Amino acid sequence: MEKKTCKKCQGTGWMLKEKEGRTTAQRCICFKDSKKNQLFLRSNIPKRYESCTLENFEIHKDNVSHKDALKISWQFIKNYPVQDIGLLFIGPCGVGKTHLAVSILNELIRKKEAFCYFCDFRELIRKIQSTYSPESSMTEFQLLQPVFNSDVLVLDELGAKRTTAWVEDTVFYIINSRYNQKKLTLFTSNYLDSEGDEEDTRDSFFKKKDDNLIDRIGIRLRSRIYEMCKIVEMWGEDYRQVIKQANYRF
Repeated sequence: MEKKTCKKCQGTGWMLKEKEGRTTAQRCICFKDSKKNQLFLRSNIPKRYESCTLENFEIHKDNVSHKDALKISWQFIKNYPVQDIGLLFIGPCGVGKTHLAVSILNELIRKKEAFCYFCDFRELIRKIQSTYSPESSMTEFQLLQPVFNSDVLVLDELGAKRTTAWVEDTVFYIINSRYNQKKLTLFTSNYLDSEGDEEDTRDSFFKKKDDNLIDRIGIRLRSRIYEMCKIVEMWGEDYRQVIKQANYRF
């Protein structure tokens, strides 16, 4: 595709402005647009979630937990970059955890030009393991650079892969590095934070699960995340099953 040249700056990225008899150089708006485009390209956000915004997040049946999660997400963006803690979205499948987490990344790139990065927990572990192969074209250090260096990281589906000593040590190393550098991290997880009260209706979904979050990632990593993040609980029916299926037409 042929690259278009900005007519205002002729592709230089700079514009000359006259004010009070003085000529100054200012960045053209195309430069900022180009920077944002590069940030989106580097963000690793899956195509399925590229259109996610806080505006198009749907609150199902006046769900209070969805309203609270949306409000917290807006506040996170408003506070950035002075925001000093991340978020851990916890709830059953299909309640919009990933939608909100990715929406925050999209907003931060668009409005504040932050370097954001998305990772799926299982995919990250698989890619790290693949770097140990002699045939790998990428080292572990190269793979983890955006994970370490991004201003805001989303680690999706935390606990989806059962922990081993190697997994726990590897993820703790990543999370602890971001913690020490005061880098913000957003997590999503389908696993309850604790065993909880079986009489609590919010926990009804998790009664089918034998594990909680500590079982999946280990108490050491869970403790560090507790320091780093505010817990955002989300409850309700599976949006994909209840809404999406009902809307399909053939």
